Amino acid sequence: MRRVVITGVGAVSSLGNTWAEVEASLRAGKNKVRVFEAWNEIEGLNTRLGAPADFIAPNYPRKKLRSMGRVSVMSVYATERALAQAGLSDDACLTDGSTGVSYGSCIGTPGDVPALSKVVTDKTTVDLTASTYLRTMTHTATVNIGMFFGMTGRIIPTASACTSGSQGIGYAYEAIKYGLQNVMVAGGAEEFHVTPIAVFDTLFATSTRNDSPELTPRPFDKERDGLVIGEGACSLILEEYEHARARGANILGEVVGYGTNSDGAHVTEPKAETMARAMQLALDDAGLDAAAIDYVNAHGTATAKGDIAETRATENTVGKDKPFSSLKSYIGHTLGACGALEAWMTLEMMRSGWFAPTINLQNPDPECGALDYLMGSGRELDAEYAMSNNFAFGGVNTSLIIKRL
Repeated sequence: MRRVVITGVGAVSSLGNTWAEVEASLRAGKNKVRVFEAWNEIEGLNTRLGAPADFIAPNYPRKKLRSMGRVSVMSVYATERALAQAGLSDDACLTDGSTGVSYGSCIGTPGDVPALSKVVTDKTTVDLTASTYLRTMTHTATVNIGMFFGMTGRIIPTASACTSGSQGIGYAYEAIKYGLQNVMVAGGAEEFHVTPIAVFDTLFATSTRNDSPELTPRPFDKERDGLVIGEGACSLILEEYEHARARGANILGEVVGYGTNSDGAHVTEPKAETMARAMQLALDDAGLDAAAIDYVNAHGTATAKGDIAETRATENTVGKDKPFSSLKSYIGHTLGACGALEAWMTLEMMRSGWFAPTINLQNPDPECGALDYLMGSGRELDAEYAMSNNFAFGGVNTSLIIKRL
């Protein structure tokens, strides 16, 4: 089995696009949730809250932009920055078949969907273009990354809702570990749009603290009232260890374990037993005992059943004494991007030795698992191994284990 290291990262998030910006925001202890008064006109919508990224698209060639909606542009931008940090921007490995893409998002670019719908609702194709489907397809970010940089290796789209980004990393890790590729672009992205927000709202899963956006979401707190949708993208460059060493790459960290499975029970009600099993699969893959884990980055959406199932699964798998926090309290739920953004931020917190608390968490729900919840001003930790977990609609569970180098 080959070792898999991280040699570059690029990101777009509501906290900023660099670790310096993100860390400053985390230390400030304030979220990026905003109120959208324009949604008042949407009948039946209860929430007015969201956390979009402050992202302006670069001036890419028009020909390349034709097939790209916002989600793809953010993904390409994040990948461009990641390749630059890894020192691979002009490397021959990008086009010789040894580099692939494993990347996820939920729904492509929702703003182009009405043009498709009008074929049925209005009996017209007036708004359709040759690129409409290319921007809305669930694997739009994955293939646009590959085309933009001329990559000819494996293309692995991971459209698995909230585990899209973490599965993107996990399957890229496996592709390298088992000798199928030397380098992989891995991650996920999601653009901000009211339609997925409306979907969660109909499930009564969204926060409606419309008068106090700074106080929500509040994962694990007994006063939590639901999630807030965010936006972002994150690309990690995963590379075979010897390949990275041979070219003198700066190694940021190592992916040492990955586990994924399915609840096999219910589309929207999580199952603690199979969540715990995914974490154990990651530990087994890494060859580690639970005692080796120094920090757990939670999925932590601030939904009633999700928080309870996740925390109980975590307690049963890694124990009660593990420092535990959710970054969604700052950036909201970024859907297809969350697994990648949270894995990256976890890695950077390991490298800095300071771990962000769950903001707005004041009184942990007694129904949640007994864990060492990080609250208040954060904590300094010397962490060698961290676990980052994500769980999705459809009962998809993922767990990643990252090692600090």
